[in-house]
Amino acid sequence: MDHNDIESGYVSGHSDYSPSPSKRSRPNVSLTKEHVEYLNQQMEPMHPMDILRFCKVMFPNLYQSTAFGLTGLATLDMLSKIQHENPSSRPVHLIFLDTLYHFGETHDLVDRVKERYPGVAVHIFKPHAAETVKEFEKTYGEELYKTAGELYDWIVKVEPLERAYDELKVAAVLNGRRRSQGAARGSIPVIEFDDERGIIKINPLATWTFAQVNEYIKENKVPYNVLLDRGYKSVGDWHSTSPVGEGEDERAGRWKGQSKTECGIHNRKSRYAQFAGETGQKGESGGQVVAPVS
Repeated sequence: MDHNDIESGYVSGHSDYSPSPSKRSRPNVSLTKEHVEYLNQQMEPMHPMDILRFCKVMFPNLYQSTAFGLTGLATLDMLSKIQHENPSSRPVHLIFLDTLYHFGETHDLVDRVKERYPGVAVHIFKPHAAETVKEFEKTYGEELYKTAGELYDWIVKVEPLERAYDELKVAAVLNGRRRSQGAARGSIPVIEFDDERGIIKINPLATWTFAQVNEYIKENKVPYNVLLDRGYKSVGDWHSTSPVGEGEDERAGRWKGQSKTECGIHNRKSRYAQFAGETGQKGESGGQVVAPVS
């Protein structure tokens, strides 16, 4: 491998990163590990707006996965500004996983986002065979999030996101993780390759702090979740989200009192293999999942 090829960011021939045969319907974005390392070195000092400009040109079928937290909203607003710079370019549309257990305030925010950014489509994916909490609990039992947390994560987050990737033919996805959020996020790079899913994952605001994101939201009058005015800093499902105290970490209100720090979509896919088999998932695009009622 020629060193100059690595520095230029392109390597012909064999790639260390190739999507699995099941993902070939998606655009094939092939990057070597050296290329990813090079891109991360170059992007480390870049402003998120410049990272997003690059990603819009570099990656086909680029989407943003968001639960409408502050970082995702800042990303959305930046993308809107970039879109105005080149109106003929393809917009980056959104993927929202409706777990059925979001706060009402979160759903209100989705409506306000649609009004503020009418050129951006919001693709909503729910758990299979459930449009409401009543339907969900009829199939899976009440309080599955308490009795089988990882199975719950698989059904409401992991499988719907897999389905979104397949149905939308996603090649690369923007998300809202930042290093200042701590735990496993403390050392994330700007660009990652999810080799199990065959997806490029981009953390455009990886280097920003909560204060920087919050300042951007206020300065640009970006709509945000009103729960943030009531002591919340990170908002997920109502049953696993609490306000945080003065000086507590940004994500301290998520799964309070538990060792858990992630909802599942940023964990290794193989962690949930038992559920894909045991609950009867049909097909790689996500058939109905059936779990016994407790």
